[in-house]
Amino acid sequence: MNTKENMLQFEHEYAKKGYKTIAGMDEAGRGPLAGPVVCACVIMPLDNDKIIQGVNDSKKLTPKKRDELYEKIKNTAVCYSIQEVDNKTIDKINILNATRLGMQNCVKNLKVAPDFVLIDYIVGLELDVPNIPIVKGDAKSYSIACASILAKVYRDRLMEELDKKYPEYNFKKHKGYGTKEHIENLKKFGKCEIHRDTFIKHFIGDKND
Repeated sequence: MNTKENMLQFEHEYAKKGYKTIAGMDEAGRGPLAGPVVCACVIMPLDNDKIIQGVNDSKKLTPKKRDELYEKIKNTAVCYSIQEVDNKTIDKINILNATRLGMQNCVKNLKVAPDFVLIDYIVGLELDVPNIPIVKGDAKSYSIACASILAKVYRDRLMEELDKKYPEYNFKKHKGYGTKEHIENLKKFGKCEIHRDTFIKHFIGDKND
């Protein structure tokens, strides 16, 4: 699959408006019952010869393809930032605010300040730079799709590492999402330190509280 020209429509639109450094931003892990939400922001070079072919919404790519693109994106990017917001913070401020926090931290930690940020649809961010939330932006914007891949692969690898600490839940397989197997293991073993209390009460009630 080639990177389609229409994946660059937003980048080209805002470049024509005078923005020289355009970033894309996305998250992975808003829905799981365990683990952090991970946000990524990336500034990609937009010269024709530096566009990475095959970039798309991370959910539409195979794990092997995501891994390949993850390395290419990191090696090609002008700069990028990946930030985690842990399950305790998610429980404290809710998942939407945790995602906002992660995204705000991403922009703050970029080594090159962007002129404009394209965001996979999250509103209410407190940023000092012009930005626009785009519905299904990871399927419409090259820069957001690159951020989507960074966030997804980073989080998947993190959950695979956490599986070694909590093998009874099989995080390496479901990455913390609420699969039938995960819910059955939750009911059997109760929660662990990385479960989101506000997400799992429906499944295990006050068990382990």
